[in-house]
Amino acid sequence: MKLTTAPIRPLVSLGVGLAMGATALLGAPGAAAAAPPEGAYWHSRSLTTLTHPWRFGSKSDSYALVQRRISETWQAPDGRTWYGYRELGALPKSAADRKAWQRDGSPSKWSESIDGKTVKLSATPAKGSMGPARDQNQFFLAGQNLTYDEVQRLPADPAALKDWLRRAGQVSRVPDYALDGWVAGTLPYLLHSLPVTKEVRAAAYQALLTMPGVRADGLAKDTLGRSGAVVLIDRTDKKTKSSARTRLIVDTGTMVLLSREQKALNDGKQVPGKEYTETLVKVGWTNDPPAVPALP
Repeated sequence: MKLTTAPIRPLVSLGVGLAMGATALLGAPGAAAAAPPEGAYWHSRSLTTLTHPWRFGSKSDSYALVQRRISETWQAPDGRTWYGYRELGALPKSAADRKAWQRDGSPSKWSESIDGKTVKLSATPAKGSMGPARDQNQFFLAGQNLTYDEVQRLPADPAALKDWLRRAGQVSRVPDYALDGWVAGTLPYLLHSLPVTKEVRAAAYQALLTMPGVRADGLAKDTLGRSGAVVLIDRTDKKTKSSARTRLIVDTGTMVLLSREQKALNDGKQVPGKEYTETLVKVGWTNDPPAVPALP
């Protein structure tokens, strides 16, 4: 079988293993019957807060702004997908930034940074939008297009799931040296973005903890006050000395991701403006139809 970068059928989950340059029967266990959907759509709603990379006000009294946005996804069992998006407006990042913003006259719109860069920021929430994804009739994971039944039959064993993802990465021509990081970056999506079984989400969580650069870091609360287990993911480019740290908070009761925070580092120091926090407000089945995201 010739390798390709295009999405392909997920042969591993059907009992066929993908190897570099060839396919081989694996004798995988028989697939269990897919659980019926528990609603009309698999739905997620997230609130993302991003630090703007530039500063505002005056050079002698500047302040940082954060941008906030709501994103929602609805996926029907036949793979049709809708996306909703709404900007919630910019606001000062910290208490100190708020004081500097007040000294700047408490503006509600910004068109230029202190370095003269053109921006278009507002403190007022936007109207938002919602629409279907074009030509989307399957679920997408690790370069593979999956049907609902195939999503339900993903491996519920941590080692088998990790192996499936590695081979999917090989088919997508992920370099061998980058495979571990690619798998570690893919596993968290199984905790919220696809209607997999709880057993598969548990396998994804357990597999993640075995990956290089990943470690558990106790318990913490997310921005909504929900408690969960902390997982840290560190990835470093040895050539450039740049790195990224991702901090996850996972509800280990439901095995659903609560929040994801990422920071960029350069030689161990945080890069200004290169950070965001995403809070998964809702994850699960719903019968409510797609709509423009409501304000929090």
